[in-house]
Amino acid sequence: MINRLATAQSNAAMRRWGPPVIVTLTAMAALTVLTADAPARQARPASLTEATAPRHAGEPIMAIVSIKTQQVTFYDADGWILRAPVSTGTTGRETPAGVFAVLEKDKDHHSTLYDDAWMPNMQRITWNGIALHGGPLPGYAASHGCVRMPYGFAEKLFEKTWIGMRVIISPNEAEPVEFSHPALFVPNREAIAAAAVKAETLAREAAEAAKTADEAKKAAATAKRETESLTASLRKLEALKTRADAELAFTDKALAAAKTDEAKGRADNLNQKAAAKAAELRAQLDTANADAKSKPDAAAAAKGAVKAAEKKKAETAKAASEAKLALEPVSIYISRATQKLYVRRNTHKPWADGGEVFDATLEAPITIRNPDKRIGTHVFTAMARNGAGLRWTAVTIDNGSEAKDALDHITIPQDVLDRIAPTALPRSSIIVSDEPLSGETNYRTEFVAVLNNQPQGGFVTRRPTDDLLVPSDEELKFEYFGFERDLDSQAGNTRRRGGQYDRQMQRGLW
Repeated sequence: MINRLATAQSNAAMRRWGPPVIVTLTAMAALTVLTADAPARQARPASLTEATAPRHAGEPIMAIVSIKTQQVTFYDADGWILRAPVSTGTTGRETPAGVFAVLEKDKDHHSTLYDDAWMPNMQRITWNGIALHGGPLPGYAASHGCVRMPYGFAEKLFEKTWIGMRVIISPNEAEPVEFSHPALFVPNREAIAAAAVKAETLAREAAEAAKTADEAKKAAATAKRETESLTASLRKLEALKTRADAELAFTDKALAAAKTDEAKGRADNLNQKAAAKAAELRAQLDTANADAKSKPDAAAAAKGAVKAAEKKKAETAKAASEAKLALEPVSIYISRATQKLYVRRNTHKPWADGGEVFDATLEAPITIRNPDKRIGTHVFTAMARNGAGLRWTAVTIDNGSEAKDALDHITIPQDVLDRIAPTALPRSSIIVSDEPLSGETNYRTEFVAVLNNQPQGGFVTRRPTDDLLVPSDEELKFEYFGFERDLDSQAGNTRRRGGQYDRQMQRGLW
């Protein structure tokens, strides 16, 4: 009886709590799932909080995001200035590691891909939707590919950054270190001063040429109106003269047919008036015809003056814009994959649908010693002036070789150096990488380069920029600091055929 009771109690307990073995296996399975998911939900170190450098902060020059430590650090010319925890892309939607720049800023952005999600103080770094923005931070990678920052931190930072500011996303920890190398640009103080004077002079000349072209257009328009008016007057005079000649012929006949002195007197009076009127109109017509002979010549001359003025306007505007660009920080990208060197400078010309246009008129082949050997990805940045030269730092995010060895492998063509180095300014940079430029690089980006040995799930869910944001055939030419440029020549600018780019998706693909 006692045994049967004990058995019954045991069975009841099993029905209530489940078999002990099953409970244990379930717990072990849950633990296994949590352990397997640990890399994606790796907790941030408890000590990682927002921090501000204990000194006056200058303008930020670059931001470095560490996917490993889930942290972003902003640097000015003298070191780090702001630091905060972040949340990058989760497994399957990983934030791509690589080299980027701020392309566009939106204080109050809402996602067009993720249910109108609020992404305040958004700073876009790719046109297909990767960005820095304020968002919730659970303590591990949890975004759909963007870099979430604390809301207050993102707001405080928003006004400090600028279009073209470098953003480096590293799979591991990385920071800029002081660096020097003979291949880095050494500016010439006299060249910089001369470039500033040249830019100012050419800007004045461009303004004067534009004014002259406007005046020539007005003169040509006046000449055209006068010619058209004279042509209309000639037609009217010819009609009046034809009528006057007809009246004179009629009075001549009437005078010849008059039989009485009274009739002859009346006819003679009418005949004299008709003759005078015909003579006056003949004289007016002769004068108008004489004027008409010179008007087409004047109109043609005015048209020729417009053509010459417009040509000079384009030439001076182009020269002025190039001189102005020489005073902008220059960014160089050297790709081992393509054996090419690419140059970018921000024109600060806004594009109607967002961002600013970057000049990409210079691209050249480059010699890389041992081109089959990996060199990694290294970012060299001119942080500030250093006497007559520049003070440089290096950031390495993908080790193939040391930063010094990477530059040792490269020979920049002398003509390129002659065009760039003499006027190199702080914030200029040289990027050396095994990677080609990403397809995300186009006429509204500085450079985008993605590490192909790192996961890129954050790109997978987004339509590529090439399919969305490249202008149609009608839009391929635009007024570029006063002269036209063909956007087809720019790297990474593969066009979609058949119409405009998708404006709704372009407003934020995340």
